[in-house]
Amino acid sequence: MPTSITVTSLAFTWPDGTPVFEDLDVSFGPGRTGLVGVNGSGKSTLLKLIAGELAPADGTVRVAGEVGYLPQNVTLDTTLRVDEALGIAARRAALHAIEAGDVAEAHFETVGDDWDVEERALATLGELGLGHVELDRSIGEVSGGESVLLRLAALLLRRPDVLLLDEPTNNLDLYARRRLYAAVESWPGVMVVVSHDRELLDLVDQIADLRSGEITWYGGNYSDYEEALEIEQEAAERMVRVAEADFRKQKRELTDAQVKLARRKRYGQKMWDQKREPKIVMGARKRAAQESAGKHRIMHEEKLAEARERLDEAVEAVRDDDEIRVDLPYTAVPPGRTVLTLQDLGLRYGARVAGGFDLRGPERVALIGRNGAGKTTLLRTITGELAPESGEVQAHVPLRFLPQRLDVLDGELTVAENVARFAPGATNNRVRARLARFLFRGARADQKAATLSGGERFRAALAALMLAEPAPQLLMLDEPTNNLDMASVRQLTTALESYEGALIVASHDLPFLESIGITRWLLLEDGELKEITPEAVGFPA
Repeated sequence: MPTSITVTSLAFTWPDGTPVFEDLDVSFGPGRTGLVGVNGSGKSTLLKLIAGELAPADGTVRVAGEVGYLPQNVTLDTTLRVDEALGIAARRAALHAIEAGDVAEAHFETVGDDWDVEERALATLGELGLGHVELDRSIGEVSGGESVLLRLAALLLRRPDVLLLDEPTNNLDLYARRRLYAAVESWPGVMVVVSHDRELLDLVDQIADLRSGEITWYGGNYSDYEEALEIEQEAAERMVRVAEADFRKQKRELTDAQVKLARRKRYGQKMWDQKREPKIVMGARKRAAQESAGKHRIMHEEKLAEARERLDEAVEAVRDDDEIRVDLPYTAVPPGRTVLTLQDLGLRYGARVAGGFDLRGPERVALIGRNGAGKTTLLRTITGELAPESGEVQAHVPLRFLPQRLDVLDGELTVAENVARFAPGATNNRVRARLARFLFRGARADQKAATLSGGERFRAALAALMLAEPAPQLLMLDEPTNNLDMASVRQLTTALESYEGALIVASHDLPFLESIGITRWLLLEDGELKEITPEAVGFPA
């Protein structure tokens, strides 16, 4: 039986009663499938249902073969050794015991046929750029990006038939992303990947578009999907124009028919009043006219109803996906004003900023570097969350920081309550009006933060940041495009284009950094902060 995933009549509802899927049917066969859709459409939920992490309310999920699942938020026990995280500790220990002369039967049973497990593990780590990570090392010593790659390495070593990846490039630096792309390209079985990473989605064989609880298939990669969707939407918009014209025509014809019938009725009443014909003749004529008028009216009303239905269907085919609407408060910084000063700064874990560093006016700084280089540590030190080991940090304007883990939100509070914490002086109406622009309308603003998807958590955290008082003149973002769909990334880009304050963005998403008009590139490498040219990053000057 070929490896495949078959979902039949699937239904799933969250505990608060919010439906996600009703009677969903879909199958995934051999090859790489990109699962796309707006935030909150249920992509991650579907992967969890396939992986068995969630149970459906109704319907079935059947998988032919073993499943490997890489969740969106990878958490590994920091007390584990690397070989334990890879799932090879027992076999490795048995192998070492045999090599040391212990020929107990239990050791041979543990090893089985996997005599090269250690070599395979080291080779897999090397392919993913983790050749420097020793098998006896503690997980607590690796960075967030390295832990994602370790989890992927564990899956690859298991050789599952089906691989499910949920936003696998989140938190990966440029080098690690290239390693992951290579692993995806060489994958021989069934793969379903959820991602906002364009380069990754351009490696898939087909796109499954999840929208309103249903999946539409498109052959080819993400670029092919965008082209097909553009053609589809142009045709849909033409159909809307045709349907609107037909609806207006039917409305006019119904109005004209009603005017004619009203005239006939007045004429018939006049004849009746003047008694110009025998009563029996006039009565028969009146009944015939009423019958004819009724049929005429019904015919035109039916035509109008049909035209309205065609228009509704045409409008429904046109996508008008909601996107976050970020109206940043007035945050202008004069060109010469000093915004931030760093002086001989020593950070925790060894990174440092030798000498002085100044940020002036509305500069836009990209902070790049490998996973574990200390970018997040630097940002948290600037905010005052972490104390510097030495040196000085001075922010001369109000600043706000949106962390990578979005831990500014209290999971037990609603979205509205979280935002209100940052602006205690704001009225409930003002809070809810701002939240509506971030797509939390009505009851959605009363959802607990713990129940939100990754993209929804980003929107809620960004709303809290922007409504906070005073408004930020220095905005710092740590991997802001993680967990955002393509539409939301575009909207965030547009919002930041209109932002007039200073900006520091730590990101591995080069297309995003290019789109927001970066003016300075800073590389944190080998414990030092260095200014580099756009050419060094891969962009023209």
